[in-house]
Amino acid sequence: MTQTIPAPFPALRLRRTRATGWSRALHREHILTPADLIWPLFVTEGAGVEEPIPSLPGVSRWSVDGIVARAKEAVAQGIPVLALFPNTQPERRSEDGAEALNPDNLMCRAIRAIKDACGDDIGVLTDVALDPYTSHGQDGLIDDAGYVLNDATVEVLVGQSLNQAAAGADIIAPSDMMDGRIGTIREALEAENHHNVQIMSYAAKYASAFYGPFRDAVGSRGLLKGNKKTYQMDPANAEEALREVAVDLAEGADSVMVKPGLPYLDIAIRVKQQFGVPVFAYQVSGEYAMIEAAVAAGAADRDTMVLETLLAFKRAGCSGVLTYHALHAARLMNG
Repeated sequence: MTQTIPAPFPALRLRRTRATGWSRALHREHILTPADLIWPLFVTEGAGVEEPIPSLPGVSRWSVDGIVARAKEAVAQGIPVLALFPNTQPERRSEDGAEALNPDNLMCRAIRAIKDACGDDIGVLTDVALDPYTSHGQDGLIDDAGYVLNDATVEVLVGQSLNQAAAGADIIAPSDMMDGRIGTIREALEAENHHNVQIMSYAAKYASAFYGPFRDAVGSRGLLKGNKKTYQMDPANAEEALREVAVDLAEGADSVMVKPGLPYLDIAIRVKQQFGVPVFAYQVSGEYAMIEAAVAAGAADRDTMVLETLLAFKRAGCSGVLTYHALHAARLMNG
């Protein structure tokens, strides 16, 4: 970008355009709206159930009827997409994650219920990975040594994706980080005439310390054996993220995601600058919990901190943000 040579002071006073509210609004480079938000929600069994998640203050698991009510709230506030994550009951978990392929599983029932209630007034994004369904908490199938098997896992992920698409999912979001899964899933969606089902790839997903409360929410923290460093990315790597994004785009991803969010804004910026495609970021559970902890300690104001952090994603070039603060932020923006 060509930089103009600034005039010397006092001909140029950069505070001049900040002097009044109307002028600050006129010169604002980035604007945050409810349409920039994706609201992650956790689904659990039962009816009329709300289960608060202690490590995520203000966030709950909801039974399907509660998820429908949240969908209606999102529509009313102008939030365009919900992201669903199931809390699969222990007795339905298995070594091979077979419940992911059940057309009447918790995820599929929630998708159908939202679509029956709201139609195309809201989009439904569904997580594709096996960790909510495996008894060992890994995102894929494992061998006797506990190593996550790539190609065998991809076969199951294809079935999981088709299962969700048949239930009415609008966006398939593979979060597993297996090699080759985007192309295989895209080919399967096309073959089954799901031509308009989007793929938002978790293309740059890091092996991060910020995921703990999420694992509480889906019930996998206590089950996880080992770690996920053999498939999720090393936090030290940036060039590798660009390679991951390039591969997923070539295989048919419509958009890509960077996860976590704020600690990886440098990655989001580089992806946007290099590829010019829709980039989303996930303000993950640990980020949310840190904000809430700061508020509880009296160290920050929730409203201003929430809006400032979300605006940072837009400034970094993101098309949108997955955030547990979505409803709160939308209400703030809507006045």
